[in-house]
Amino acid sequence: MASTIQVRVEDDLKKKSDALFRDLGTDTTTAIRMFLTQAIAANGFPFEIKRQAEPNSYAPMTEEAMLAKLKKSREQGNYRDADDVVSDMRSKYGL
Repeated sequence: MASTIQVRVEDDLKKKSDALFRDLGTDTTTAIRMFLTQAIAANGFPFEIKRQAEPNSYAPMTEEAMLAKLKKSREQGNYRDADDVVSDMRSKYGL
């Protein structure tokens, strides 16, 4: 016997997830079934759940924003010359 699970989500979330899973060769129902199967196998969420302490520092940024960060870093002395970093890595790891 099979059970039914009903979940209410925003229309936009459903449209985007349907499109994503279709592109991946499956459907949303199968993706949810896969999630539940992996949760049982992992004895918990099949991925890490945590609060984001601060904005993602690896999020895409404009060239202008990146240059501003580099300038600020140089002004504060928070950088090293690339040749020095490579030299340190070679001596530390025998490269």
